[in-house]
Amino acid sequence: MTTKPLTRDILAGRDAGDPLARFGERFELPEGVIYLDGNSLGALPRAAGERLQTLVADEWGHGLIRSWNLHDWIGLPQRAGDKIARLIGAGPGEVVVADSTSVNLFKLLASALALRPGRSIIVTEADNFPTDGYIIEGLLGVMGRPLDCIRYWDLAEAQDVITAIDDDTAVVALTHVNYKSGLIHDMEAITNAAHEAGALMLWDLCHSAGAMPVELNACGVDFAVGCGYKYLNGGPGAPAFLYVAEHLQNDITPPLSGWMGHSAPFAFDRDYSPASGITRNLCGTPPVLSMVCLDAALDVMLEADMDELRRKSLALSDAFIDLVEQECADLGFESLAPPSAQRGSQVSLTHQHAYPVMQALIAHRVIGDFRTPNIMRFGFAPLYIRHVDIWDAVAILKEIMQTRAWDKPKYHKRGKVT
Repeated sequence: MTTKPLTRDILAGRDAGDPLARFGERFELPEGVIYLDGNSLGALPRAAGERLQTLVADEWGHGLIRSWNLHDWIGLPQRAGDKIARLIGAGPGEVVVADSTSVNLFKLLASALALRPGRSIIVTEADNFPTDGYIIEGLLGVMGRPLDCIRYWDLAEAQDVITAIDDDTAVVALTHVNYKSGLIHDMEAITNAAHEAGALMLWDLCHSAGAMPVELNACGVDFAVGCGYKYLNGGPGAPAFLYVAEHLQNDITPPLSGWMGHSAPFAFDRDYSPASGITRNLCGTPPVLSMVCLDAALDVMLEADMDELRRKSLALSDAFIDLVEQECADLGFESLAPPSAQRGSQVSLTHQHAYPVMQALIAHRVIGDFRTPNIMRFGFAPLYIRHVDIWDAVAILKEIMQTRAWDKPKYHKRGKVT
């Protein structure tokens, strides 16, 4: 807690001195909405909408198929990948935009297992985002390997994932920031432990890319995946990305050998010959409409200082935690938030009636999201969230709880997406 109660005026003063405040006008947000769900879907950058309109009207509308060359649509996966590389501590030619996070995870896990033929174990986190576990299980099934090749590390039972890594571990696959709690894993220490045991390291960056500084090369990471629609603001269903350390790129044989990963895709050879470098990890034709939105959004991200972004992220989440404790004590909330040094750009609260409370918040124009069984998640995207937004959001939460505005049938009805 802060030493004196927070007020809206104190937070307004922080906004007045905020070096990132200028970015707010770069995003298209509805008037009066406090958007605290950038950890699920980033807000629309104005530049992305403008870029998409240009593409549809001019490049597709007039250029037609010629635009693959005229506007280099074919090079989008590598160009956008190089932009993401600058945000995650990778070098040119180490990141490519393609497919979804799940598909990329499948591809890189298969490649990693092939590089460690004498080993059988994949170490992952029991509380990881479910698709990561599903993909591992599916991959093992395709390979004819038993499911006991998965070693689930349970944070509640063993504080140190390093204890789960041994000389039978082929690859350690973890999410850098946990999707429920927001806990950051120690990338450097865990990567070093994997390497010391002779294993490879794969990180899922869905909740850290664009939200905080990431240093893949400095930490010696082998592989990474991540999505484009959260903190990178690439739009709903935006293409994902994958990273392969340069020294491994020509040693791997991608399991999905599509024509865009061929060394000469337009030679239309019958036999597959993988391209050199990161490009061999491509499969099919790039989804140009969605990829240009991500590409334009990345230009906005690259203008921001990542260290300044991280400082503001922590300031916003600290203020939220303090205000919930200050204004909503005895209203049934418990925080899952780790200490600031170990916290991503989100805060999760638990509550007995988490789902209807969140639905009532959304109806009152404070948008977060719900995760089963009782978690309310609030994401803090520093480029378009103000400090006073935190005060206003907690004030609305307090009013909803005190008036029991959440306890209406319409807020209890579950939607398909929570």
